[in-house]
This record gives sequence, structure tokens and C-alpha cells, in this order.
Amino acid sequence: MAGDAIGRLGGLDYLVNNAGTSGTKQPIAFSDLDKMSEEFWERIISTNLLGPFRCTKFAASALRAGRGAVVNTASIGGIDAVGSSIAYGASKAGLINMTKNLARALGPEVRVNAVAPGYVETGWTADWPEEKKTAFAERSLLKRACKPRDIAEIIVFLCHGAKVVTGQTIVADAGFTLA
Repeated sequence: MAGDAIGRLGGLDYLVNNAGTSGTKQPIAFSDLDKMSEEFWERIISTNLLGPFRCTKFAASALRAGRGAVVNTASIGGIDAVGSSIAYGASKAGLINMTKNLARALGPEVRVNAVAPGYVETGWTADWPEEKKTAFAERSLLKRACKPRDIAEIIVFLCHGAKVVTGQTIVADAGFTLA
């Protein structure tokens, strides 16, 4: 994929690793270890951690040549909030750590950062009960849900602006984790 993009575009300025999966439509209680099979873990780790590593690795030389930037989509579930499962939280915590280490590996030519969204109104959350959505928004300091545009603005900032920011994770949760 990276090779195809570089070939078509003649180089690469920015890489946004935005693919991810929770592996489940409903959260899995941390105490329900039997629901988190080896296959479940493998799917989550492969998508949420190995995918961003592979894309960054294969795009690294083009990003260095263009003095570009990488932005990984993490989650508050990887910081200190309860995510959809132990596996999901672990994958996003690993992605945050990998973001720091890729910043060390690719600097000074390439900046590597992450954004860690909380509750975002997306297709994945569209089927949630209204009470659950309202509870997330009401608990946040800003009393609102995040929208995809809110996260996109941060990604654009980390790619195109933020010339002295690397190895950082910006939490984008309307103040949910501070409440």
C-alpha cells in the first residue's frame, strides 16, 4: 500500500495510521477472560499495532526524504480509561509507546505523534443506546461528544503544523478523562 502511494504520488509527506478495531461490538468485561481468545488478541494486535508499524516501516524512507510526519490514532483506552477490552487497551497503549520510539527512530527527519480520541460520534457508536452516548458527553468537561472533524483537525495540525512536536500523544476526549 505504501509503495503504491509513493509510486503514484512521487513521494510521501504524511502518513496517518487510522485503521483500528475493537474486535467487538459490545465491551468485554475485564473479568471475562474466556471471551478474549488467542484469535481475538491476534486480530486486535495485528490491526492496531502491527498495521501501523508495517505502514510506517515501509513508508520511512519516503517520509525521511520529504521530512514528513506520521500520526497514529490511539485511544484513551490506551492511557488510563477503560476501553472495549483488555486486548484493545493493551494494543492502544502499545501504539502510544511505539509512537514515542518511532519518533526516536525517525527523527530528526520525521515527526511521529498520536491522537487519542475518547467517545467519537461514528458509525461504530451509532448503535449505542442514547443514554450511553449522553452519559459520555455529560461526563466530559466540555459536555459534548467529539465528532470525526474534531479528530481530523488535530491530525492535520500534527501533520502540517506542530513543527517542534514529536513523540507526543494528544488526548481528544472533550475532557472525559479529567472528569
